[in-house]
Amino acid sequence: MTEIVDNESLQAAITEYLARDQDSTLIARIPTFIQLAEAKFNRQLFVRQMEQRAIAVVDLNSSEPEFIALPADFQSMRRVRLSSVTGKPCLEFRSGAQMDEYRFATSDIAARPRYFTVFGGEIELAPTPDASYTVEMIYRQNIPPLASNPTNWLLSMAPDLYLYGALLETAPYLKEDARIQTWGLGFTSALADLNNLGLTSTFNAGPMTVRPSGKVW
Repeated sequence: MTEIVDNESLQAAITEYLARDQDSTLIARIPTFIQLAEAKFNRQLFVRQMEQRAIAVVDLNSSEPEFIALPADFQSMRRVRLSSVTGKPCLEFRSGAQMDEYRFATSDIAARPRYFTVFGGEIELAPTPDASYTVEMIYRQNIPPLASNPTNWLLSMAPDLYLYGALLETAPYLKEDARIQTWGLGFTSALADLNNLGLTSTFNAGPMTVRPSGKVW
């Protein structure tokens, strides 16, 4: 039995479990099965290891200093604060419509930012910054893909999740294979175990507070 320690050994283990060494077409699709499993992990897994911190500085030389690019591996935001301001105040989330209402009602006079929203691949600050503030983002990141990394923290932590997740993605190809149900149960159990661990290891997956549209400042 292959010990799973990296992408190469994971693919070898998947090949063993499939027991179809002569099916070159199926074996060639294993990287795709892993990719599909990772997409499912990103949607369904919530553990503290997915939290990441990024620092950005407001660029006053930009024509739009209120916009800051999100990290490439960004999935969802947990917290934004001004780390260069005493007390490191957190910014409050506002919807895009609320940000527009705020700018219209206040004429958007440049000042220290108080609010943020996520817009495409950027965060938007309001009011428009009046100085080069340092912005700290705590966000939920996508899992580093094995297609471009020999291993990652999730493979080290839960090789069973990767194995069963990839095997389960073979279902459309294998169709009536009786093992699919077993692999599905293995995946569901491993995913539930990790999410339960996330809930007991100081990870708060509660949603942000979204206030109704209107004057909320």
